[in-house]
Amino acid sequence: MWEIRVFTGRNEAGKPTQVSKTIRGTKREAQRAAAALESRPTSHAAGRSVADVLTAWREVNQGVWSEASRRDYASRARFIAEDPIGEISVARLNVSEVERWHARMRRAGVGEAAIRSRHGVLRAALSQAVRWEWVLDNVASRARLRQPRRAPRGSLTVEDVRSVIAAARDIDPAASVALRLAAVTGARRAELAALKWDDLDDDGLTIDSSVTQRRGTGDSAYIDEPTKTANRRTVHLDAGTVAEIRSLQDERQAISPYMFSFDSTPAPPSRIGWWWKRARTLAGIDPRWRLHDLRHWSATTAISGGTDVRTVAGRLGHANPAMTLRVYAHAVDAADRTLGEQLGELLDPRDPS
Repeated sequence: MWEIRVFTGRNEAGKPTQVSKTIRGTKREAQRAAAALESRPTSHAAGRSVADVLTAWREVNQGVWSEASRRDYASRARFIAEDPIGEISVARLNVSEVERWHARMRRAGVGEAAIRSRHGVLRAALSQAVRWEWVLDNVASRARLRQPRRAPRGSLTVEDVRSVIAAARDIDPAASVALRLAAVTGARRAELAALKWDDLDDDGLTIDSSVTQRRGTGDSAYIDEPTKTANRRTVHLDAGTVAEIRSLQDERQAISPYMFSFDSTPAPPSRIGWWWKRARTLAGIDPRWRLHDLRHWSATTAISGGTDVRTVAGRLGHANPAMTLRVYAHAVDAADRTLGEQLGELLDPRDPS
């Protein structure tokens, strides 16, 4: 393994700056990589530290993040900035520094999930720095993270889903509609809470916001903000789901502009969570199933049934279909097995009888 360093100019204080890169390979490959770095444009890091890059990243993106995302990213960025890595010049940051940072967090007892989430913030901030030509390379994208060991994700059965929706009708007709929408659209809990009557146009339901809790010095409030990925999507509904929404609208539109609220403000997402827990108990299904598992059932059923991953990703609101593919790999495998059987049947000679 080779680490190469290349002079990239001088910062605003007149001090020399450099960029480094780790090469796993032969000396000749390292020399070629060094030559490639020397031929690239000069970095404009200008003495900025990793903490400075994180600050700039947050300032630019504050307006498109939800309240919850702003809190989460601010917390993760603060942890990074308070670590010694935050003081390193971004022009001098290399893969080894990032992986040493991972090691320090593990020694401090930070869990792997938290390490991955903080690493994701650093990687996103450095991606912006690359776009702005502050640095030439995103070293965080090449650093190694421990991959979590995940058991194959199970899925609710269609009988489970039907029974829990039926049980929800005994709680509140709105509860039944909310859980049916969770299963049909794959919407997140906070997205369901933000749905308004006018979000439904014919059979198209627009999902473009979610409800978050804004905490202040006084009372907290629930606010309607852009979705987790700040994307607007329209999903098409079946006639039965549309009919249930319209029936509920006839009864409650005068009460609230929101489908699942009892006043003019958005419904708290916890209300839909409570509906789920109560309906789950009444239906007698496994208590380990979560409300979010209706979203997984929706995606798994769609992919296993042959729907392409890009369409499913759009319906779920995933910004990148690669995420859908990664989370629902088990469903893709099942669909592939079915496809293999179908192709084989086409080639086998049919029994004349």
